[in-house]
Order: sequence, then C-alpha cells, then structure tokens
Amino acid sequence: MDILLLVERIGEAPTAALLGMLTGVIFGIAAQRSRFCLRAATVEFARGRMNDSVAVWLLTFSTAMVWVQAASLMGWMRPEDARIVAVTGSWSGAIIGGLLFGVGMVLARGCSGRLLVLAATGNLRSLMSGLVFAVFAQMSLSGWLSPIRDWLAAMWVTQGGRNMDLLAWSGLPEWGGLALGVVTALVALEVSRRNRIGFGRLVFASGVGFAVAVGWVSTFTLSQVVFDPIQIESATFTGPSANTLMFFLDYNAVLEFDIGLIPGVFLGSFIASMLTREFKFQGFSDESNMRRAMTGAAFMGFGGMLAGGCAIGNGVTGTSVFAGTAWLALLCMWIGAMVTDFLLDQRHATAHA
Repeated sequence: MDILLLVERIGEAPTAALLGMLTGVIFGIAAQRSRFCLRAATVEFARGRMNDSVAVWLLTFSTAMVWVQAASLMGWMRPEDARIVAVTGSWSGAIIGGLLFGVGMVLARGCSGRLLVLAATGNLRSLMSGLVFAVFAQMSLSGWLSPIRDWLAAMWVTQGGRNMDLLAWSGLPEWGGLALGVVTALVALEVSRRNRIGFGRLVFASGVGFAVAVGWVSTFTLSQVVFDPIQIESATFTGPSANTLMFFLDYNAVLEFDIGLIPGVFLGSFIASMLTREFKFQGFSDESNMRRAMTGAAFMGFGGMLAGGCAIGNGVTGTSVFAGTAWLALLCMWIGAMVTDFLLDQRHATAHA
C-alpha cells in the first residue's frame, strides 16, 4: 500500500482511520479464529495448567515482539518514537490499574479485546459488557473519574519525561529484543506441541501479533509523509473504545487511527464467525452473571485507562516495544486475575464439589 498516494487522494485523517481499520480487521479475524484471550490464559495458569490458552497467548505475545523488533532492525519503525515510550509513564498507574484490570477481566470472563471479538459473533453479554467498559473508560479519560485517575497516576511516574525503555535500560544489544521474542516463541511452540494445537490455530495466534506490528509500522510510515504530527500507535482497546464511543456521539469528532481500529476488529471478527458458521446470539444466563459482568467491565474501563492500556495495549502492543510500564502492568494483570480466580471461582468450585 502506497501510503503517500493514499494521503494525497483521501487526506491524512481518513488514511489514519483506514490504517486503523486494516489493523483491526487483521486482529479481529486472527483473534476470533485463535480464541486468543489473556483471561483464559491466566485462569489456566492459576489452576496449575499450561494448556491451549497459555500456548496461544505466549505465541501472540512472542510473535508481536518478533515482528516489531524485526521491523525496527530493518528501519521500518522506531520503537523510541512510539507514543507509549515517548510520553511519561506511570508506575503507580501500571500497578493499581493493572491489578484492577486483572480483577475485572476475570469477573467479566474476558478482557476488553476478547469482549469486542465475542460481541461480533453474536454474544450479547459481551456487547453489553463492552459498552459498559467504553463508558467507564471515557469517564476515566475526561469524565467524573478522571481526577481520581490523574491523582493515582501521578503518585509515581517515570523520570525524564519519557517511559522507561527496558532494552536501553538493560544494556542489551539492538537485536536483544528479537532474540527474546524468538526464545519465547520456541517455548510457546513447545507448549502448543504438548497440547496438540492445530497448525491453523497457531497461524492465527501469530496473526494477532502480526496485527500489532502492522499498526506500529503503518502509523510510523504515515508519520513520515504527513504535515501534521500524528501518534505512532497500534492495537489497544481502552482509549480507542472511549474515543470511538465519543465519535459516534459527537458530530464534530475527527477521524483517526483509533476510530478505524474498533470497527475493524468488529468487522474482522464478524466475517470470521460467519464464514465458520460460529455466529450465534447469546445472552446472560441469570441476574448474578449480569451483575458480575457489568462490575468487571467497569473495573477494566477504569483500570485500563489508569494503567495506560488494556491486556492488548500493554500486554502485547506495549511490551513489543519494551515500554517499562507496559511490562509492569502486564505482570499486575496476571496477578490480579489469578488472585481473583482463586478467591472467587476456585473456592466456589471447591465449595460445591
């Protein structure tokens, strides 16, 4: 795709939105077919298992790192220019927000990205939870919850006006990130082999990581040919969900990468589910499950905005460029999810055994 030619024909903002949609469609198809879900992986791990959900998550995590770091070595993008690296990060936000997000995704039975994918397959529970997530994300961005978010985020921040670049901080060579990604991918493939995961699902799991690289490379390439500066970003769902919600509510809202990303994921997931005949309308089974899902979505909306990203934005996209707070937020998401699963679901299952 000749991005310069596209900019000349349709303009900068529509091009950014189109690139977001392209990234989203790839992500949506791959995530729907691979059943990628951080929540499922954390629950498996919390219960002492290394099954298919862990394998798929590890493969997505590692292939995103491999694609992005390879693109960096080839000069197709500069990780230091990525927005998550170029701005001040919040350690306190990563810890508190990550823990809250982890709690929320277990309660809602899916992270924000997974909810969007499921909503496109006819899951009305996920659709409702996703709307609650978007509303609370917007409230945390510029609404009633924003003062609390700002206060918590300001408690402990990175120094120098930038996030911590873990590769630079660790003193690893330029190819160190790529090597780490390859090693993690080999571990993921071994776990996949033990669980007899089919080749097709492995390809689609890698496709989720590839979508993250597409976002980084395309926005970086666009930034080199436009007059006004744009954010170099990729797949994430907290900020884009809030922005997409406001785009459809505000007639004067402008197009950007975020506005194309969310519809793109929905479209890709919908197409994949229709082609495989997996589209099926589903609702809440009872009132208690609805309360649990709504509470979890609210936790994820606030926690994701406080942490600077969701399970995808921090856990795959941010870690692929080695942003310090993204790695810390991911760790806290795992901790929050595992503790919640142990206190609520595992104990409940034991009590009714």
